[in-house]
Parts: sequence; structure tokens; C-alpha cells
Amino acid sequence: MALFVHLSPEKYVRRIRRAGIRAESGYGVRTGVYCMPMLPSYVIAHQWVRELRRGGQRLFVAVDFRIPDDEVVLVGHFAKHGAEATAAAASALIAEADDPRGYEIFVPRAIPAAAIHRVRHVRQVSGWRYAPDQHGRPPCACPVCLPVGAFKAADIRARFGDPPAPTKPALLQQLRDAADDSDVMSALWGLGARSRGDAADLAYLVDHPNAEVREVLAEALRKFRGRDARELLARLALDPHPDVRAAALG
Repeated sequence: MALFVHLSPEKYVRRIRRAGIRAESGYGVRTGVYCMPMLPSYVIAHQWVRELRRGGQRLFVAVDFRIPDDEVVLVGHFAKHGAEATAAAASALIAEADDPRGYEIFVPRAIPAAAIHRVRHVRQVSGWRYAPDQHGRPPCACPVCLPVGAFKAADIRARFGDPPAPTKPALLQQLRDAADDSDVMSALWGLGARSRGDAADLAYLVDHPNAEVREVLAEALRKFRGRDARELLARLALDPHPDVRAAALG
């Protein structure tokens, strides 16, 4: 029986002891359990701790479990599609790899409580963050690599990412200072992406002579809440230009 290590947030320990490890979404449409083989190297066997902690969970535990040696699993580097192999062969592949950092095994099913060997605490600083060999390199601040709520996400985004989006008061001031219709539409796009509040400040644009501005206004107002936004959209739904009416009606 092959022995594997699954890393789980500590808050799920009671559930895992009672009902096992749930199958979560993983490779494509499959569901299952990510894990690593139990290896002589503690660091390699628990290398995913620091990366997993970036998701916001601060304390992880190791759940050791056994599956049959001949059970088919998926194994490979996280940057590539996993290949099918038996549990024993997958363990050997990682153990014998020149650089096993970034490897993972995916068991395409849930793990019942009866298969769990033990649950134990682990060092919370094991492994790497972002990717192996990233120490000293500026982290990527895009929303995929650095989701909202990730550890120090705001600080990293401020240092390495795009400048913060303008606030609603700044966008309204941009609207008031607009030199042409292009500036007006740019401010409206920003408001549509950020604002959900009072729409009364935009009422004067319902009668703007440029139909394209009115169309962008309708698209922005659909993101607002409240009676003012609904009333303005109702007026735009009667606009003489068909594109404006379509935008207002959604």
C-alpha cells in the first residue's frame, strides 16, 4: 500500500477524521485529491505548504493516507498535464526525479476515513511560493497569479502591479473635467467597472447629443443599484437610437 501526504487547512480536520478527504475539482472535469508521496526528504514531501498558504488559509496539517500500489493516479509537474501511472510508479517517478519540486499526484476519487493513517502538524514554511526558483524574482501581480485576499496581495500589487484603479470621486471629477466625448466615455467605463452606488450624478448625460456616449452610459448604469439608476435606464430604453435602447435593456 502506497503512503501519500495530503495538505489540508486545519479547520477541516474533524470532518476528515469522520468522513475522509473530499474529492475536489482538479484535472479538467475530474474530481479527486491532490497529494505527494511520503519521501525521505521532508521538504519535498511537504513542498506545497507555502504555496497553498497564499490562498488565505494560515494553518495547514498533513493527512497521511494509503491506497493500493496498483491504483491508477495522475502524476506530473503542476505546469503540465499529469500522466496516468500506478500509485507505486508515480511515487517512484517523483522520488527519482532530478528536481522533484513542483510535482504533484492526483488521486481521481475521494479518500475514505478508513484509508487515513494519521493527521499531523507540519512546518508552515516548507516549500516554495509562486513556483520553484522564484526567490529573488518580482512576483506576478496579475489576478490569476495573485488573487484577491492572497497573502500580502495588496502590498505586492502596489509594488509590482498596475496602479490602483481610480476611485468613484476621482472618476466623477474626470467626467466633469472631460475635454471631449472620448474622455466622457472613459470615465463612464471606469464607473461601470467600480461603482454600485448613487447614479444621480450621471442624469445629465441621458440627453447627451452623442448616441455613443448615451450607449456607454446605459452599459454603465446597468452596474448601478437603486431607483435613480432604474429610472435613467427606463429613459434610455426609449432613446431614438437602437443601440442605446439595446444597451439599456441589456
